[in-house]
Amino acid sequence: MVNLDDYPRLKELDSHKMLDALAKLPEQCQEAQQLGKRAALSLVFSMKEKEIAQVMVTGLGGSAIGGDLLRTYIADKANIPVMVNRHYELARFVGAKTLIFAVSYSGNTEETISAYRQAKAKGATVVALTSGGALKEMALQDNIPVITVPAGFAPRAALGYLFIPILVVLEHLDLLNSQETEVNTLASHLKDLYNQYRPEVPLAKNYAKLLASQLYNRLPVIWGSSETTEVAAQRWKGQINENAKVLAYWNVFPELNHNEIVGFEGPAELLRRLYLVILSHPHDHPQVKKRISITKELTARVAAGVSEISASGNAELARLFSLIYLGDYTSVYLAFLYGVDPGPVKVIDQLKKALREEK
Repeated sequence: MVNLDDYPRLKELDSHKMLDALAKLPEQCQEAQQLGKRAALSLVFSMKEKEIAQVMVTGLGGSAIGGDLLRTYIADKANIPVMVNRHYELARFVGAKTLIFAVSYSGNTEETISAYRQAKAKGATVVALTSGGALKEMALQDNIPVITVPAGFAPRAALGYLFIPILVVLEHLDLLNSQETEVNTLASHLKDLYNQYRPEVPLAKNYAKLLASQLYNRLPVIWGSSETTEVAAQRWKGQINENAKVLAYWNVFPELNHNEIVGFEGPAELLRRLYLVILSHPHDHPQVKKRISITKELTARVAAGVSEISASGNAELARLFSLIYLGDYTSVYLAFLYGVDPGPVKVIDQLKKALREEK
């Protein structure tokens, strides 16, 4: 097992510089805010007079999680619904009153390109968010607005670029109040958290390293709560899959209390392999807070362990990202414990190659 305090060894394993990307997330969020502002100057003039009834983000994987964040974050801040599409096709209702953000970091995600073409055919207002690729080429040819973000990241390491520009565009379309203070507070809080989780901080004082040690050789089960931490739980699961190359699962309160909890009556030898991470938030419903407390007691008797992690920060975006940032670091440290490089996703690459050959 790799020593998490052996920084030279961690750098040696980290071919795609995932640790560097995590260190730069605070600056990425601030840069993304400026990208959104610059994009809004050209977008707003052509879009402001259009009636927008709903917003949809279409994308997959790391390019879609920004849509999930948006959906959760603005649920109590905007008068229009936000939906996320992870498919080749769009819902029947999509039309002239739908604003669609087609998000593909690479610009070559086949599902997103398919959805982009449908959005254009349906007469939706479309904005492309990408670093390049076929999506950017098509959008420029179609005279569709493009927000171009820096290339060179793994999509899952570009969350700030793939989320904050959308937020800023909605603000400038008068669909959302000013987000400048929220984003600045987020960046400041992430800098504080970086000083807690960075690899130079020893394991004994580094909660991300300690948590990775708890998850090592166990099956991580991540639980969030509807409307608050569900997206953070989903992000944790995906980051553990892609960075650590191991299975993980996620669910949400209160739904899991109506089904998944019964599974803890199962075989003891299986349950002893589970490690539960519960993500909590100050705005969780009072009954959900009670459910979390009771569920912790019930599951702690049979699982390998249970950790409850509370969101930190003085503003909503900061609280959301506080959980995500810890999960990102934990997943990378977990990869190192397994002795694997967190960057490459060889199975995804093999699948895409097989799909191309099938054509």
